[in-house]
Amino acid sequence: MSSEIKMQVLQRVILPADDQLDTTALYVDAGPANGIRLRENDEFARNPKSTEEKLHFVSSGGEEVHFEDVLSRSSVRLRAGEQLSFGTYFNAFPASYWRRWTDLQMVRLVVRTTGHGTVTVYKSNARGTLQRVDGARVEGAAVTEFELSLKPFGDGGWYWFDLASSREELTLDSAEWQGAEREGNPGKVTLEITTMNKPDFCLNNARILSEHPEVLEHVQEILIVDQGTQKVAEQPGFAEVKSALGDKLRIINQANLGGSGGFSRGMYEAVENGSDYALLLDDDVVIEPESIARLLTFSDHCRKPTIVGGHMFDLYSRSVLHTFGEVVDPYRFVPAMPHADMEMRHDFSVANLRQTPWLHRRVDVDYNGWWLCMIPTEIIREIGLSLPVFIKWDDAEYGLRAREAGFATVSLPGAAVWHVSWIDKDDLVGWQAYFHGRNRLITTLIYSPYKKGGRVIRESFQADVKHLVSMQYFTEHSRLDALKDLFLGPRICTAISPRSSARSMR
Repeated sequence: MSSEIKMQVLQRVILPADDQLDTTALYVDAGPANGIRLRENDEFARNPKSTEEKLHFVSSGGEEVHFEDVLSRSSVRLRAGEQLSFGTYFNAFPASYWRRWTDLQMVRLVVRTTGHGTVTVYKSNARGTLQRVDGARVEGAAVTEFELSLKPFGDGGWYWFDLASSREELTLDSAEWQGAEREGNPGKVTLEITTMNKPDFCLNNARILSEHPEVLEHVQEILIVDQGTQKVAEQPGFAEVKSALGDKLRIINQANLGGSGGFSRGMYEAVENGSDYALLLDDDVVIEPESIARLLTFSDHCRKPTIVGGHMFDLYSRSVLHTFGEVVDPYRFVPAMPHADMEMRHDFSVANLRQTPWLHRRVDVDYNGWWLCMIPTEIIREIGLSLPVFIKWDDAEYGLRAREAGFATVSLPGAAVWHVSWIDKDDLVGWQAYFHGRNRLITTLIYSPYKKGGRVIRESFQADVKHLVSMQYFTEHSRLDALKDLFLGPRICTAISPRSSARSMR
């Protein structure tokens, strides 16, 4: 890469915050890359995984990371004779995504260290096969750079690096992945949180953002759309957060219009204030603040306007990934995984990135959940706001609408939030069943390529029978109301107040 090319940071190497050390497996691994037995034959990934087969995924070496050696968000100490790998969810570089969606041809890895040891760079292909790329010995205060091509990453693969100390300590002071700077100024972002009686989460995320001003450089406004009765602005600690964020923080109080109504308000405000992107964020999450900078940088580099979202981890089991990407099954019209070898709820503390071949294949999606999703205002101007369906299916419908208009969606690895788990609740049972059933059928009517919507009516009837024989009569009554309301046509989205409808069903 020519030294005349002006470079910019694409992705900083980061470590967990002091109060998030249970997420360490997502940031750094103990042990070298060659201490992991990768599966080069993906037959195991395509068959049901028995207990015996899972033994193939166990690391052959490496110790636990010493939490006390994490010195800061960018620095970690290796004791004498230790090895650490940054082939992890947050610190490996998702080369195949940058190769597919941007014009970058090369990246530069810059590693700043103090002490004695080695830096070794690895890459993988779409099948998860590991390959050593380059390496260097370091002594004293050193800055080591590696020029790396993106050409080999057509359908998958990552870059990462490992550190190994010698007989003395080695400290990683900082590291980053750089790329050629794009023309023009970085985009401006309106970060919008829709909330309904979750003021503690909102204040916590606002506090996290205020503590990381480096990721707010291009955030024009942090907007909280408060639709609840427990107002964020009335909570203890709000004044402190407001003082820290200053004019960047604004609260809009409005009636409860559901997630779709709150997010639509955020989209509208982003267009009106001249932002280039609306970054939608759920209220019941804890954000990794670096995700904001990564989403913005990637979005700015995309060849054309692209919806770019992040992943969701379980807030109560921090190393568990909800899904690596989602599509809509066009025949059944349900959320589905893009590849047969993918898994729901993958636990990185059990099998890390280097041990899991399907994580190395690039995943192309139909939509991204609005727990963390950046939408260019150019797309909003062209295809409009969220469908006013209150809750459920709003994010999937918007992704399908964008796709029909020629705009892709990318779920970018390395950008994520921790979201309240869905394991302890089944919202297909209860008052939300109305919105699940109705909005699934609305989306099917608009986008299904099959006559009579494929299997959706048959499967809907099967679900009705299941609820009846389970004596879930309230749920079934809600589903029948949804079907009847569907015949009202498009005005159903505004003619009936979802809140009053839910109350009447109770």
